[in-house]
This record gives sequence, structure tokens and C-alpha cells, in this order.
Amino acid sequence: MRVLYLLNISNPDRLSADSGWIFADLLTPALADAGAEVTVASPAPVGDVRCGFHRTKAPGTKYRARFSADIDELVALIRAENPDVVVANQIEEAPAIRTALLEAGSDALLAGYCHYLPFSFASGSQLLLDPSMNDAGLGRPVLLAFAAGLAACDRVMVHSSTAASWASAAAARMTVDLGEKLRVVPAPRDERLVRDPATIEPTSGAEAIGVYNHRLYAHYGTEQFVDLARDLTSSGLVRLRVMDLFGKRRVERTGLNDSPEKMREKLAALPHVQIVSDRGDRVRYKALLAGARFGIAPFRPGCPWSMSVIDCQGMGLPVISPRLGWLAEHIDPELCFTTPAEAVALAERLVSDDEFHAVHAKRAHASTADFAPALVAARYLEALS
Repeated sequence: MRVLYLLNISNPDRLSADSGWIFADLLTPALADAGAEVTVASPAPVGDVRCGFHRTKAPGTKYRARFSADIDELVALIRAENPDVVVANQIEEAPAIRTALLEAGSDALLAGYCHYLPFSFASGSQLLLDPSMNDAGLGRPVLLAFAAGLAACDRVMVHSSTAASWASAAAARMTVDLGEKLRVVPAPRDERLVRDPATIEPTSGAEAIGVYNHRLYAHYGTEQFVDLARDLTSSGLVRLRVMDLFGKRRVERTGLNDSPEKMREKLAALPHVQIVSDRGDRVRYKALLAGARFGIAPFRPGCPWSMSVIDCQGMGLPVISPRLGWLAEHIDPELCFTTPAEAVALAERLVSDDEFHAVHAKRAHASTADFAPALVAARYLEALS
């Protein structure tokens, strides 16, 4: 099977903070191991030398990534590669890709991966636009472009059952019938970030660190985390390690959304909160996770997946989480909370109760077993067949 993988990169300045790039970097070698011929069209190479690479221009903003597809370039690329399957990692580009397939005379299967959903659902089935995609009222056009992308695809892949439910419900509201198109294919875990919980030395007491390794955007619920951070550290039993995954960002990105910089300043001003950077180095990132006692999930309502949560769990770190979206589907119910007081109680128990921690460390690690790259690649190829 010849696969042309079209990858948009939203964080070209810090690839280690771009989950779509990491996903492709982990998945494409596993696809090659399974016998697929993979070419990646992307602003930066992924995978290994067995994967072909076609360099594309990085879009200036997240909106250009959705509304500025170069059909001439797509036609030329499809003719050159003659793929059996084209994967659109940016689902909104699927109509343009379908147009290019038509012009190129290709009968390749078009698969869209819903790496990011521009909406979520509140209680009562209320559809909410993702605020990160709603600058200048663009949220609804993005949603409509997303629906058009679903309609243009032969296959639609999503991370989780929660994402499948949300994508189906949103599509139905816009008269798009996904029918038999929909497949659940999770992202692969990073095998470099896998650690047997049995090897973990107790770090309770003064060394009890909770790690928050998520992007600091406001739409991730970071303001709620700032409030929770005050509560978690007030007793002195817990210290927090907050990852600064972006570092210094380009003006084009801060001009659209400067909330990561503002949230970083707020968190840095809190006592017992340490802001750290992995500097884009996965070895350093692993060491920072390894020194923690537990992880904390984001407060992001539209969370269909979190690679950062999987990173913690693969390392044997229990993750406490608000009951939201996929987080409530995946994380052990005993570690989910609805109030700050419940979150504090869970954190302090993970710090002080070694037996409770050991049980949940094993459960966390085991919850990622099905996300080994070879297993995910097999599911991916099955979805494309």
C-alpha cells in the first residue's frame, strides 16, 4: 500500500510541542515496518529514512492551515507519488484534496484524521465552538469547513470513542452522514517514554511533585489549573512542575493568542510552582516526568485525546483529571474529580499513600499498552483497507 501522508505542523518552531508531528513521527516507521510505502508531505521530515519526504510550506497561522490549500501543489504531488491512499491530517483540507485527486485522475482512497475537533458538546447535547478557533467569528466557518472535510473523505479516523460520538453528532447536525466511514484509531505512545512501575522509587514527602505537561493556552482551561495550583500547594505537601512546552513563540502566533505567555507568568508567580522547559529534548522531557509523583490532566472541555496524559501514564504516573470528554472515558474513575477539594484530596493521597499510588501507577501504565506503535499501525492500515 502506497500512503501519501499530508501533515500540517502548527508548531514548526518547537516540533516536540506539536502532537500531530509526534504522532506522525511515531506512526510512519511502524507503518513502514508493516509493509506500507509512506511518503510524508510536511514542513519538517518525520519517521525514518524508509519514509519518503516532500517539503511543504508551513502555514503562517492555524487559519491558513484550514483555508489556504494549494491545489496545484496537491495535483503535482499526487501525480508524482501515485498513492493508493491519501491521508489528510488537516480534515478541513479534504475538499481541496478531493479536487486534486479528481484533476490528477487518481482513484486513491481519501482518509481524514480528526486530530483536532473544533467543537465539543456540553451537557444537554449543546454544541460549543472551540474558542481557540473562533477569532473574529471564524469558529462557525471552521466548523462548516470541518463538516465539508468529513463529507469529502472515504474514511474518517478519530482518536477515541468520545471523539467518534462528537464527530458523528456534529456531522449529523450538518446533514453529513458518516455511515461506515468512521474508525477509532488512537495515537501511538512514545516507547521512549515507557517505564515499568515496578522500577519506580517512592518519591513521597519533600520530593512529591505533581507535573502539568500541557500547552498553556487559555482554551486548555489553564486559568482553572492556576486556581487549582494554589489549592494543591497550599498545604506544602505537594510541589508542582509546570512544563513550558513552547518557549519563545513567533509574533504571528502570539499575535493570535498570547494566553500561554500570560498563563506562564501567573503560574511562575505562585509559591511551590516550578516552570521548566524540556528545550525540545525528549531525553530531558523523560527525566522531568520521571522525577514526578503524579500527573494532572488539563481542564480542556473539547479534549478528544491528550498525548501528554499518555506520556505520563506510560511512565507509570497516575493522572488526576476533571471529568471531561475523553479524559473521563480513559482515566481511572477513582482519579477523576469534580471539585478542587476532591482534586486536592486525590493528590495528597497519591503523595502519602504508597499502596494507593502503586496500584494506580500499574493501572496507568497498563492503560497505554494498546497504544504501542505496532498495534496502532495495524489498526491504522485496517482502517485504510
